[in-house]
Amino acid sequence: MARGVERQRLVYFNFEDERLGGLRAEELGTVIEEYYRQHPQFRHQAEVTWCLDEIQLIPGWERFVRRVLDSEKVEIFVSGSSARMLSREVATSMRGRAMETVITPFSFREFLRSRHWPEAAPRRLASSAERSALRAHFDAYLEIGGFPEAGAYAATRDRVALLQGYVDTVLFRDVAERHRISNLPALRALVRQLLRHPATLLSVSKIYADFASRGIAASKETLLAFLAYLEDAFLVFALPVAKRSERQRQVNPRKLYLADHGLAQAFSPTPGLDRGRLIKNVVACALSRTCRDLAYARTASGLEVDFVATDFDGRRQLIQAAADISSPATLEREVRALTEAQREFPDATALLVAETDPPHGVTAPAGIRIVAVWDWLLGR
Repeated sequence: MARGVERQRLVYFNFEDERLGGLRAEELGTVIEEYYRQHPQFRHQAEVTWCLDEIQLIPGWERFVRRVLDSEKVEIFVSGSSARMLSREVATSMRGRAMETVITPFSFREFLRSRHWPEAAPRRLASSAERSALRAHFDAYLEIGGFPEAGAYAATRDRVALLQGYVDTVLFRDVAERHRISNLPALRALVRQLLRHPATLLSVSKIYADFASRGIAASKETLLAFLAYLEDAFLVFALPVAKRSERQRQVNPRKLYLADHGLAQAFSPTPGLDRGRLIKNVVACALSRTCRDLAYARTASGLEVDFVATDFDGRRQLIQAAADISSPATLEREVRALTEAQREFPDATALLVAETDPPHGVTAPAGIRIVAVWDWLLGR
């Protein structure tokens, strides 16, 4: 519309509308014909944009979309909040005619925008009042998370109920129903285990042993399959270790992260989750939106660096994320891991993203830059 396209050439259908219930793929053609009966001047003359939301509810919709793309002057957006809209499945059915856009929970910048915060100025230009307000918003972001509706609830109880409801929807619609899972107790237990431990190494063997001790029946193969389903449903994602060998990437433990850190808050048995792990999860989500490849590093001496991020232009960064580096011992530990990793990744720049400033008078070694986490997030 901003480009001057007539409103009549922008068509939206939501297939969750109960009046469209029971619609079959072979009946979708009626929609096209009725539209052009009302607007015959556009047929084959002007491009019409069709936005078909939750179209996965219509079995066989792909054949209809392919036919319309081949026979009419149109562009088509299909959208849905189900794992049945996974890119690999849509791409296969559309035979290379589709391009995917994943809509994620709010980044910190989007969270600020939802609160009508203007584009934040760099630290050297912002006033102390602005800096304090920005930190307060970051505190709120860590507490609330990035799901848009979660920010509308002032009461923690209501927000937790909302987010737990989201997870239940994923479990039943996108995992259990889709993959015909009958072992729901094990699936629920696995989800609780994952959501309560973001930014940690993932060991299916340890989870299996823990479940066995608690009488939860599930084989390792079943747990691995469940984990794959949860990744497909965009609930969690796991990063491999940064190794050239694909075999080493596969056999080493992966690091688990959540699609949104607010889920960890909603499923924590007690308030006050480890702030450092929440910040790592925030950084992981920010990097996953923009990087070509994302992994974690383990040095020869066993030290870990949270992220090895490779951009699409090939540039590589070593990134360590932390909450409080005001202690000299903590800062030294974080810097030591980066310094060792730099020897193994000499082409990478090194960055320490933290919530607090380093101790007064202490600076990072040459080649390592320290930046406030909110400034780094706003620069993404």
